[in-house]
Amino acid sequence: MLSVENIDLHYGAAQALKNVSLTAEVGKVTCLMGRNGVGKTSTLRAIVGQHGVSSGKILWNGEDVSRLAPHARAKRGIAIVPQGREIFPLLSVKENLETGYACVDRKDRNVPDTIFELFPVLKSMLGRRGGDLSGGQQQQLAIARALVTRPKLLVLDEPTEGIQPSIIKDIGRAIEWLRDQGTMAIVLVEQYFEFARDLADQFAVMDRGEVVMAGARADLNEEEVRRHLTV
Repeated sequence: MLSVENIDLHYGAAQALKNVSLTAEVGKVTCLMGRNGVGKTSTLRAIVGQHGVSSGKILWNGEDVSRLAPHARAKRGIAIVPQGREIFPLLSVKENLETGYACVDRKDRNVPDTIFELFPVLKSMLGRRGGDLSGGQQQQLAIARALVTRPKLLVLDEPTEGIQPSIIKDIGRAIEWLRDQGTMAIVLVEQYFEFARDLADQFAVMDRGEVVMAGARADLNEEEVRRHLTV
């Protein structure tokens, strides 16, 4: 279980997060929603260690990982699919997937067959350069690269951004399948409300660096959430 407890985060003198708390449980999807610039990506950066917190704690399976480097968190099973995908455009699809080997034991340095079952298009493109793929295919590759690390916590930052509807559906089905395996917790940052609503077991809504609404899916007030998503 992930437990983010009352974290603050600063970029220099500017405070990006104020007393943010969040949980994510194995076998469930926690959706973090809000407008651009309210602190969603900063929260994810804090979780995976890309930016240190000023105060508060981040607990993963009871261990305080707040001061651990990103690679140390990755070895503990925390993986991120970053906004904008950030694949290596000059590496092949196969080589992009193999970059996930860095944080796993030697015996696990292979690409699980389930990845190609989730994203069959990647199997036919193993020799193609990452930069030659469409945006949707690159997003599938970014998710697959994270899955190569055998994550126990999968963090996805706006996986539907700039993606064609057919691949959005494929990504949604993949997230549902991963959740239903009951082996990982998933944190999903999303602005596309319907996508988030349909996947969420738990939700949190951010505004101006703070969590202003949170709860179980059954408690989600659609009208109130949409008010926090519109500009």
